This record gives sequence, C-alpha cells and structure tokens, in this order.
Amino acid sequence: MSHPERIVPDHEPPGVVAVHLKRYAFARPLCAGLVVLDAACGVGYGSAFLAETAERVVGVDVDEETVAYARQRYGSSRCSFEVMDVERLGFPDGSFGAACSFETIEHVADPERALAELHRVLLPGGTLVVSTPHVAETTRSPANPFHRVEYSRGDLEALLRSRFAEVELFGQRRLQTQAHQLAQRLDVL
Repeated sequence: MSHPERIVPDHEPPGVVAVHLKRYAFARPLCAGLVVLDAACGVGYGSAFLAETAERVVGVDVDEETVAYARQRYGSSRCSFEVMDVERLGFPDGSFGAACSFETIEHVADPERALAELHRVLLPGGTLVVSTPHVAETTRSPANPFHRVEYSRGDLEALLRSRFAEVELFGQRRLQTQAHQLAQRLDVL
C-alpha cells in the first residue's frame, strides 16, 4: 500500500485492529438500516463491518490500490468501493442516510471543503460520524508527517458546527483489564 498509515487487519496485531474497529462499533447502531458512506474507508474492513447492519455501504478512498484491495477482500452485494476524494465526492445531493469518516479530516488539504461535501451528500437529518486524533491545542504542523492539521476539541467543534446544527463530541480511550494485562504478559493472545 502506498499510504503507511492504513490499517490492514490481516497484517496487524489484533489490538491495533480492535482500537480502530471501536469507532465503527460506535457508529454501527447509527447506520443500521441506512445507505451509508464510509469516506476514506482505507482497505474496507470497517465498511464491511457496517454493512452487516446497514442497508448498503459505499466505501470511498483516494488510493486506487487500496480500493482494489477493498473490493477484492470485502466487496459484497451490500458493500461496494469507489476511488474518490472526500473533497470532491461524485454522488448526488442527499445520497446517504449516514456517513462515517474516521481519521480523515487531519489528512485532507481543505477540511472545510471535505465537511461541505459530506454535508451535501447526506439526506436532511442524516448523521455524520467522524474521528480525529485528540490534541490539546490545534496545530498546523503536527508531529505525524501524514497529518496536515490536528484539532483541539474546541476548534473541531467549531469546524463541525460550521456545517452541522447538532454536534456531540465523544472520546475514545483504550482500557485494559487486569486479565488482559496478565494475558499479554503470558503471551496467550
């Protein structure tokens, strides 16, 4: 793959995959029974996970090789993939009841444009679920070389409110139980 930030479940430790799937698990009830866009879907594992309860999921990603992998590995009658840039979505207005875009906004050249496009392709009253790394202060020169900007909570909320009337912010934290820590030490997992 040409983008080293992509998670490929068949080549990653289960814990890494589990952390990323938590976002999709959070979004899944909000997507149940709907036509869903998974914007910047990567290799498609999350799109396929959503498709288990959604009416249909369309995953889009800017990288052709990644989309080819997603089609081959996760494509189905309820889960399809297209090469597309989130800043220029090729769908008619109001095409989706819900959209997910995880760990995307920090990568795009024009975050406002990406949000405008996501808003445009949602049905009125549709739901957008996004995630981005949490930082205390917004920076346009993050340590991660693949990120263009990382948003503070307040700046992310303001950015989202520029397009969406209702905004709720949540956090994600990985908690380990004592049993999990013991299993790691014993190398059972």
